[in-house]
Amino acid sequence: MALTKKQKQIRPLVDGAKNYAAKEAFDLVKQGAKAKFDETVELAVQLGVDPKQSDQQVRGVVMLPGGSGVSRRVAVFCKGEKEKEAREAGADVTGAEDLVEKVSKGWLDFDVAVATPDMMREVGKLGKVLGPRGLMPNPKTGTVTVDVARAVREIKGGKIEYKVNAEGVLHTRLGKASFETERLEQNLRAVMDSVLKAKPPTAKGTYLKGVAVSSTQGIGVRLELGQFQSMKAGK
Repeated sequence: MALTKKQKQIRPLVDGAKNYAAKEAFDLVKQGAKAKFDETVELAVQLGVDPKQSDQQVRGVVMLPGGSGVSRRVAVFCKGEKEKEAREAGADVTGAEDLVEKVSKGWLDFDVAVATPDMMREVGKLGKVLGPRGLMPNPKTGTVTVDVARAVREIKGGKIEYKVNAEGVLHTRLGKASFETERLEQNLRAVMDSVLKAKPPTAKGTYLKGVAVSSTQGIGVRLELGQFQSMKAGK
């Protein structure tokens, strides 16, 4: 893929043959974030797994200690007292069968959906609408829960989900280019610790093959894998 004009201007800053320590990499990413908006800092991790095998899927959730820098609209499918709890925690919209009907008619003005277990029979009917968009509530990611208040607070506070794609690459955000480097490093450590702990028992060979960070319109900066060894050792 050809580099954009801005990427060509940034390219001299980065040695493509070098793997960088996290601090230096983030300093370069921030230096190269020249857009008129606050660019998102993104993480790409190449894993040694075969995503075609059901037992080698890598997915999880993690709280970014430095926050995500993104305002996320949360819809909660619940009823009764749970609606009040969700609203007080900051949910943007709540509802039961009425919300299910609204979504079935095409309303999708939210980024994350949460549901109480008793609502999943109704929410399940929205599979063809929510599934392809990655919005279906899931117990594994903590979005099907009776503790809707906690779920909403965590999502609003910087909780993110990640999942390896068909090529064995995991993409997620780490924050914004305006974040201090230390804040981005904290988020990187949290995500990488979670990803390393999520290694499937059936994965053979090298699990962590490559890690790179970039900004929305910037170029990728590869990270030295050795800095993650202490995480792999569980230290």
